[in-house]
Amino acid sequence: MKKKVGEILVEKGWATPDQIEKALAYGKAENCRIGEALLNLELCSQEQITRALAIHNQLPFANLGKHVIAQDIIDLVPKEVAIENQIIPVAKKGERRLVVAIGDPDDYAFKLDNIRFILGLDLDCALAMPDAIEEALDDYYRLAGGYDSVLGEDAGSDEDVEFGRGDYTGEDADANDAPVIKLVHMIIANALKSGASDIHIEPMEHHLQVRYRIDGVCQVMDSPPKKLQGPVLSRVKIMSRMDMAEKRRPQDGRIKIKIQGKEIDLRVSVIPTVHGESIVMRILDKDAGLVDLEKLGFHESDLKRFNRIIKRPNGIFLVTGPTGSGKTTTLYSALMNLNKPDTKIITAEHPIEYNLTGINQSEVRHEIGLDFSRILRAMMRQAPNIILVGEIRDRETADTAIQAALTGHLVFSTLHTNDAPSALTRLIDMGVKPFLVASAVLSIMGQRLIRKLCPACKEPYEPAETELRMIGLTSTEVQGQEIFRPVGCDKCSAGYKGRLGIYELLEMSPDLRDLTFNKSVSKDLRNKARSEGMVTLQEDAVRKLLAGITSVEEILRVTHSSEFAG
Repeated sequence: MKKKVGEILVEKGWATPDQIEKALAYGKAENCRIGEALLNLELCSQEQITRALAIHNQLPFANLGKHVIAQDIIDLVPKEVAIENQIIPVAKKGERRLVVAIGDPDDYAFKLDNIRFILGLDLDCALAMPDAIEEALDDYYRLAGGYDSVLGEDAGSDEDVEFGRGDYTGEDADANDAPVIKLVHMIIANALKSGASDIHIEPMEHHLQVRYRIDGVCQVMDSPPKKLQGPVLSRVKIMSRMDMAEKRRPQDGRIKIKIQGKEIDLRVSVIPTVHGESIVMRILDKDAGLVDLEKLGFHESDLKRFNRIIKRPNGIFLVTGPTGSGKTTTLYSALMNLNKPDTKIITAEHPIEYNLTGINQSEVRHEIGLDFSRILRAMMRQAPNIILVGEIRDRETADTAIQAALTGHLVFSTLHTNDAPSALTRLIDMGVKPFLVASAVLSIMGQRLIRKLCPACKEPYEPAETELRMIGLTSTEVQGQEIFRPVGCDKCSAGYKGRLGIYELLEMSPDLRDLTFNKSVSKDLRNKARSEGMVTLQEDAVRKLLAGITSVEEILRVTHSSEFAG
C-alpha cells in the first residue's frame, strides 16, 4: 500500500503532523491538493513536495538543474512533442528505452501511451519540479542555440548596413516575421530567467546593444545584429501599442505577456536618440513585487518603529531615494499590511505598477489633465482613511497632500532626495510653508537597495584598515567578526544574488519640528535626527555587512563614505 504524501513529509522531517493537518484543512477549504496547500502556506519547498510525490508514486526524482543533459538525448524527443506534453528526456537505457522527466504524475497515463507511439520507444518516468521542467524546456528547446538558430544562418552578416534616426520606418517588411517575434520573445524570456528588473535595447552607431539590469547593475548581453534594429524596435512598439509613425517624440506603453506560465507586465519607454529609438522595458512581476514587510530587510528595531508609525491615524509618511531604490515596493508592502475591510485606501499612481486587491487605484493621465493634484483633490470627496500619492513633484501636489494629512488622513508618498532629512528642506524649497511641513510630516524614510552576497560562494577575508575606515569602522570594532567578499559561481551574478533594503528612518520630534519651522539646513536636521537615534543608510548597511549579508565594496557602491563626516 502506498504511503500518503503527508506521512512521507513527516518521516523525512520536512513537515510536522500539525503542519500536515493545517494543509489538509486548507486544501479542503480551497479545493486543492495537499502539495499546493503546503506551498501556498509556505510550509514546505517545491523540491520537498516533489520528492515526497516521487516516493508516493514509486518514481525516481529528477534533479534537472544538477546536470547538463546530452544533446543526443534531447534530440530523441522533437521540440513540439516536448513542449506540448511538458516532458524532458533525461537518460537512455539500452537501445529501446528512454527515461523522461514529468511534472505531474496524475496527468500522464494517457499522454505516455501517445508519446510512446510517436517516438517508437519504451518510456520510463521520473518526477521533476514543475518549475524545473519549464526552465529545462526553455534551455533545451525554446531558447536553445542563441540568436543564430532563431534568425537563420545569415543572421550575423550585417553587410555594412547602418541605421540613423530616420533610416527606417514602422513599415519594415520583416517586422512581423516569425524569427523577429521569436527573437523579441527570447530577449524577454532570458531577462526573466536572469532575474532582471529592466531590459535596455539601445541602438549604437555600429551595433544594437542589449543590456539587462540584474540586482541593480546593468550587464551587457549577446546582442542581435545591427540590421535587425528596425524590425526589433518596431516589434516592441507593436506589442506595446505605440504610434508606429512617431519617431521624434518619447512614448510610453505597456506589454502583457505570458512566459514560463506566468503573466508578466512590461512597462515600456521609448526615446529618440542619435542612432535610433532607445527602448527600456521595466519588468513588473507581481509575485516578486509584492513583498511582506518582514522580508524587505528592515532591522528588527526599525521594523517595530515603522509598524508603529504607519498605524497613526493621520499625517504624511514620505519615502525618499533615487529611481529603482525600492520605494514603491516598500509603500505597497505598507498598504498590504494596512489593507483591512474597515479601512478605505485610495492611490494615485503613474503608472499603476501592481494591482492590489481591495484597494482603489487611480492612474495619472497627463494628456487629459488628470495629474496627481487633481486626483488628490477628488479623493478627498471619497472619504478615504489612507491615501497613497505616487510622487510629490510640485508645490500644488505637496500642498494638497499636506492639507489631506492635516484634515485627518494618513498620506503615503515618495520624494526624490538623497536622504531622509533633506526631504524636509526639499518641501520648503518647493514653496510649502515651513509651519505646514513641521506639523504635517510624521516620518521620512530614506532607502537604497544593496546586493546580497551569494551564500554558495562568498568567502571570508580580512579587509584593509583603509577599507574599514571608509565605512566608518576600525579593525578593533570588527575583531572576532567574519567579513565576507564576493567570489562568483554558476548560481549567482558576479558573487551576488538578490537584493535587500537599507534604511534610515527619521521620526519627527518636537525639536525636529522646531528646526523645520525655523528653516534649518539639512545638515542640522541630520545631526539632530542622529542624536535622537536615527541610524543612517551606511550604518544600516554596516549592520548587514557584520551579519555576513553584503560586502564592503557593495556598501561603498551604494552609500557615501562622507556620510560619517560631522
